[in-house]
Amino acid sequence: MATATKDYYAALGVKKNASTEEIRKAFRKLARKYHPDVNPGDKAAEEKFKQISEANDVLSDPKKRKIYDQVGFYSDNIDAATAEAYARGGGAGFGAGGFGGPGQAQGQGVPFDFGGFDFSDFSEAGGPRKSGSFRDIFSGIFGGGGHGGFTAEAEQPEPGTDLEYQVKVGFWDAIKGTVMRLNVARRDACSNCQGRGFIQSAGTCPQCGGKGQVTQTAGRMKFNVQCPRCHGTGKNVSVCSVCGGEGTVERTEPLEVRIKPGTRDGQRVRIASKGNAGSMGAPAGDLYIIVRTGEHPVFHREGDNIHVTVPITVTEAALGAKVEVPTIDGRSLLRFPPGTESGQKLRLREKGVPSATHEGTRGDEIVEVKIVAPFPKDERSREILREYAKLNPEDPRAELWSKV
Repeated sequence: MATATKDYYAALGVKKNASTEEIRKAFRKLARKYHPDVNPGDKAAEEKFKQISEANDVLSDPKKRKIYDQVGFYSDNIDAATAEAYARGGGAGFGAGGFGGPGQAQGQGVPFDFGGFDFSDFSEAGGPRKSGSFRDIFSGIFGGGGHGGFTAEAEQPEPGTDLEYQVKVGFWDAIKGTVMRLNVARRDACSNCQGRGFIQSAGTCPQCGGKGQVTQTAGRMKFNVQCPRCHGTGKNVSVCSVCGGEGTVERTEPLEVRIKPGTRDGQRVRIASKGNAGSMGAPAGDLYIIVRTGEHPVFHREGDNIHVTVPITVTEAALGAKVEVPTIDGRSLLRFPPGTESGQKLRLREKGVPSATHEGTRGDEIVEVKIVAPFPKDERSREILREYAKLNPEDPRAELWSKV
């Protein structure tokens, strides 16, 4: 299925201890970006989508992921028992190359000696064949004979993950702009070891004697692997007591975030390199501030436009009038034409919100009319309304009945 030396965690941009849910979220995010339907004709995006799909197929399945973590890659030819036995024997993964000479293979500069290993118990011509044996694995994956190559895959630097924070910004602060002070919890590079995860002392590594490799055995098989103490450097290093070898520590950092005038609800503000620190000196991720804007009792914002409902009297609607209406800049005079109807919308050009993305432009204010019916307080007022009805006998429901 999958070939060797493929770093599925790096393909999805997650750490090796990521949960299943984190892996699924990372895959969905990348799938939306590289899906062939979104990138028609883009071969690079198509290849990237295949890679992340393969990585998700293995890492989202607990059984496949366990084999991948134990052996260094995944293949349908490897059963769980074989992978478990190999891991207990101190294995560090299989290599992707062909086979070396009889009894030895070379993987990324780390030789593995199979001279003391007897393959006669496994499959030979005419003999019994045992499923899941090392010979089966070698022949099935590498396409060779009875000799296999391993790769002692060293831990690689991993870029830091991005962080997202949601902040609540008041209605007026989002329109006029503001500066917010936040305390952001993030993984930062350990200052004690400079993000390396280890401290170097004078002399050579006491475990490998400065060679950078140690010999391990599994049954009658023996091979050289990268020294787990010095990570192949041969130097005298020890795990950092502050970060426990991770290279990063949890810190709360105060940050000032500038909210631009006209920032919209849901808008993302990116702060480069303020996400989680990467491992072994890899670059940090980014911090994304997601803005949630507050409401206002009078104004309703849609994008850069402001909506407001203004009540007017029957006489103002019938005869027309100039009425003061509220805007985000203060009062403004708006002319209502004669015969204005309830629900009608009038536009005040460039009385909306300054755009945060297009400098120098503003939205509009949309004024919706609400006609307030009069309530006659005395008999004289009622007589005037009856007289008006006699002088204007039109039926406002005539058009409605004509369509029934």
